[in-house]
Amino acid sequence: MTIFARLPRKAAFFINDIVMNLNPLKLPVMKSYIRNSFNCLAFALTFSLLYGCSTVNPSKAPDFLKTEGQQIIDEHGKNVLLRGIGFGGWMLQEGYMLRIHNEAQQHKIKERIEGLIGPEKTIEFYNKWLNNHVRKVDIDSLKAWGFNSVRLPMHYNLYTLPVEQEPTKGKQTWLSRGFEMTDSLLSWCEANEMYLILDLHAAPGGQGNDVNISDRNPTIPSLWESEENRQKTIELWKKLATRYKDEKWIGAYDLINEPNWGFADLQNDRNGLNEPDNGPLKKLLVDITSAIRSVDKNHIIIIEGNGWGNNYRGILPVWDDNMVLSFHKYWNYNDKQSISNILKIREEQNVPVWLGETGENSNVWFTQAIELLEGNNIGWAWWPVKKVGFNNPMEIKYTKEYESLLNYWKGEGAKPSESDAYKILMDLAESAKLENCIIHYDVLDAMFRQVYSLETIPYKIHNISKSGLIPAVEYDLGRNGFAYYDLDTANYYISVEGTRNVGNRGHVFRNDGVDIEEAVNGEYYINHIEDGEWLLYTFEVEKKESIDLLFEVSSEDAQGQFSIQIDEKTIQPIIAVPDTKGFDNWLEVGLKNIMLQSGKHKLRIMAEKGGYQLKSIRFQINP
Repeated sequence: MTIFARLPRKAAFFINDIVMNLNPLKLPVMKSYIRNSFNCLAFALTFSLLYGCSTVNPSKAPDFLKTEGQQIIDEHGKNVLLRGIGFGGWMLQEGYMLRIHNEAQQHKIKERIEGLIGPEKTIEFYNKWLNNHVRKVDIDSLKAWGFNSVRLPMHYNLYTLPVEQEPTKGKQTWLSRGFEMTDSLLSWCEANEMYLILDLHAAPGGQGNDVNISDRNPTIPSLWESEENRQKTIELWKKLATRYKDEKWIGAYDLINEPNWGFADLQNDRNGLNEPDNGPLKKLLVDITSAIRSVDKNHIIIIEGNGWGNNYRGILPVWDDNMVLSFHKYWNYNDKQSISNILKIREEQNVPVWLGETGENSNVWFTQAIELLEGNNIGWAWWPVKKVGFNNPMEIKYTKEYESLLNYWKGEGAKPSESDAYKILMDLAESAKLENCIIHYDVLDAMFRQVYSLETIPYKIHNISKSGLIPAVEYDLGRNGFAYYDLDTANYYISVEGTRNVGNRGHVFRNDGVDIEEAVNGEYYINHIEDGEWLLYTFEVEKKESIDLLFEVSSEDAQGQFSIQIDEKTIQPIIAVPDTKGFDNWLEVGLKNIMLQSGKHKLRIMAEKGGYQLKSIRFQINP
């Protein structure tokens, strides 16, 4: 099976003369999918999910992935480019994924929940969370959207007891829950011909001083301070390898996620960014490799350097002939310089490299990053698939009641009753189901289509002969400079100070550079409009029409101005935005008696002078 193909197969991904193919799957999709599929892309995806069908022919099952020089290859010797996504927030909750930012390790969150609803109901909440967060429908959908692999961030405590709880010191007690969850996930991946990469995200004791990543409790010995924790880690990997040694849809074993520990100078280099030797890390990685190879000669082994995966000093050369080096990349420029170190290591070691984690940025950044990676034959795994937040494929919706719970935990609100807290949390777990999430098709479009196309496509079919109103936030899907133009589009704060809070500053609705806010009544509007920024809208007219074109704007002064183009022809060079006496007061301004021929048209709104807000465009057909 060749996975280097740019796009998945067998169904329309969008409409407008550009066709991507999906591998559609017959899914138990709720009617709400249809109700919420307002744009062309969403409709095409929903259609493929509802009416497609795909099975795996066992005779076509693949051989194990393996390495050959600087490539990952399949059984035919063909290059494999992994396009994956990580299930952060499932087995291991990092607080920010739930909008919790203080004392945000999972065990701390669990303690707070127990303090509100008691231990038995806390177990009930976590069981529902684990059952709902990842199901077969999630894997079916990821396949349809274009992903060919999944990275599973494992929490060790679903597979084995903490060393502090072992009834016999030095022995390992195995727990069934984690293995059963992994078995189910593997079966769903196999059904979709997707590779599953096992990632030990929370190692026994915790592997670093970034404590949220691994749910580390600093009051007990870490992975690096306890031989018992290291032995448990080794034995866990041996147990996993024994169980999955013959499973060909297991793509690789990612041994320890993001080690971050200063072995030589813990006080001044807590996260190991400047660690010169990494001796303890290398020893543990070698020991895990030996344990795996004692039972499994087949699977790729992935290692990560110190300092969140990127510091390989003292770790190399590699010690296994089927090994891949992982690195992680966040919030820096997407140029060749940003990956020059890992490219150099790849060349020197003659081994493949893989970007095991990246994301948490804007669509502009996503497209740039994937373009850079795939241009250098580097596979990737995005992070994460879903959270209570908007810059990922799926967003878990939350209620005002959940926001009040967060305020209580921050010390800014009243404590909810036990019954109210229980309902709030169980509602959150129900919201984690795919059919209850917001699917961000603009994110998916940026990650797949926009990497290889400069074309714009409609966010939604806007037929003004049937409905004359276009919300301003429904501008076309496409790259910055083609579907829209915005001056601050991505978070590059690692490369450039002061760029952390850019992109969509409102963090709602879409993940482009365009700034969007949500009004009290639930409507969305565009704000922070700057000089020179513009938006492009595709609309259709069924027959020749005379229209009045009206724009709903608000402003605190009379300085704003914009121009209008239709089909690249300037219709009006200057439309003045009046002082509406505040951004909460909206007025319509525009043009009268514009003649439109039947067919598709492109409307461009150019901010000649910014400082105003835009909510909608209304096409009023004249008698």
